[in-house]
Amino acid sequence: MNNQKHTENYFFSEDSRLKDYPTRVDLGLDNKGLKKELNRLREELAAFQDKLYAHGKYGVLVCLQGMDTAGKDSLIREVFKEFNVRGVVVHSFKVPTSKELKHDYLWRHYVALPERGKFSVFNRTHYENVLVTRVHPEYLLYENLPHLTRVEQADEKFWADRFRQIRDFERHISENGVKILKFYLHLSKDEQRNRLLRRLEKEEKNWKFSPGDLNERKLWEQYENCYQEALSETSTEQAPWYCIPADDKRTARVLVASILQETLTVLDDVQYPQLEEKVARNIENFKEVLNNEE
Repeated sequence: MNNQKHTENYFFSEDSRLKDYPTRVDLGLDNKGLKKELNRLREELAAFQDKLYAHGKYGVLVCLQGMDTAGKDSLIREVFKEFNVRGVVVHSFKVPTSKELKHDYLWRHYVALPERGKFSVFNRTHYENVLVTRVHPEYLLYENLPHLTRVEQADEKFWADRFRQIRDFERHISENGVKILKFYLHLSKDEQRNRLLRRLEKEEKNWKFSPGDLNERKLWEQYENCYQEALSETSTEQAPWYCIPADDKRTARVLVASILQETLTVLDDVQYPQLEEKVARNIENFKEVLNNEE
């Protein structure tokens, strides 16, 4: 398990095809083993986050996308459990507010980017603007774009331009110190059905269910086609996509944590700041002062 390079196994390139990626894999660990491995990875990531915060020169952006019930919320809870709360902020992007619609579609994501030394986790991301809006192009009309007054005007050039804008956005923030990792939680349609049924069968989970979930489920193939193009068009060296098997939540969490660990803990320049020479030279004196207090 520890010798596997998950960054290589699950990287999604411009030539990749979603149908070639599994929705379930066996890492050779039982549930107890998966829990132990996740604990190990959480501790390493938490130690890195502490160093990143002290270093204060990089931010880390983690993007999570997937069909409804793919497990984004629980993954965030479990993977980042050991982080110091001052160093990680989670943003769950819903339907744009009236204020957000007065700006371009990337504005609300710009203002949610991580500060230097911190992690930002996007639970649903700027990619909703080439996914949901592509399946439901009528939503574009709410953006009040100057050159789009009819749905029919959202042609292939429109979407090609939007992919380019997203690549430019990610390149810009990467060149200014934001490390970007994007994860698509690859869920099968059968497993989504099982999870929706559990929402209906368990009273404590009823609140998560919406009749709209069933309407969106009917558009499964359209969404998969949109994901295919979005991932192919925007997986770059600065902002790679990883296609994570999500039918088993425990496995998905370990894989995401592994890729974060493989990618981030190798950043050799992330170090604790050195003490000023004058302070370092007098550490023993400072200890003596404190120890001799009455």
